Amino acid sequence: MNTPSKPYISKAQAEYNHLYKELEDLYHDVSLNAKLADSVFDIFYGIFELGDGCLQRDICQTSFLSKQTINSAIRKMEQNGWIRLIPGKGRSMQIFLTDSGQNIMQEKIYPIVDAENAAIATLTPEECRQMLLLHRKYAAALKNEFSKICRKDL
Repeated sequence: MNTPSKPYISKAQAEYNHLYKELEDLYHDVSLNAKLADSVFDIFYGIFELGDGCLQRDICQTSFLSKQTINSAIRKMEQNGWIRLIPGKGRSMQIFLTDSGQNIMQEKIYPIVDAENAAIATLTPEECRQMLLLHRKYAAALKNEFSKICRKDL
């Protein structure tokens, strides 16, 4: 029986993975501090980015959360009185913040966006451009490599 050789994790890959997980943990901690589930936090953030009246599918695309996760979190947000859903074209539902939801947005999401903007402002415009360029390049290459081993198109 021919066994493949065990791969190794390069030092650069290990450091990148660590940084990625560190960022993931930071956002998880922010969600916990806001007393919001991660998915609910991500939906509020998506509404902030996309604007009131956005669609669930748009939040799926910007947050990279599954349709099922978005749908279940949206239901909880609606039950809590934070959003209301209004039918759009076809089967789509537009999401609108209630007054209570707008208060949460201002108290929990605005400070995070301000902190993100302050953090990214510590980079020069060239550093920011390079960071985004390199991250996009790595993400595209990783997607390509994963597509070689995964059945589902990534």
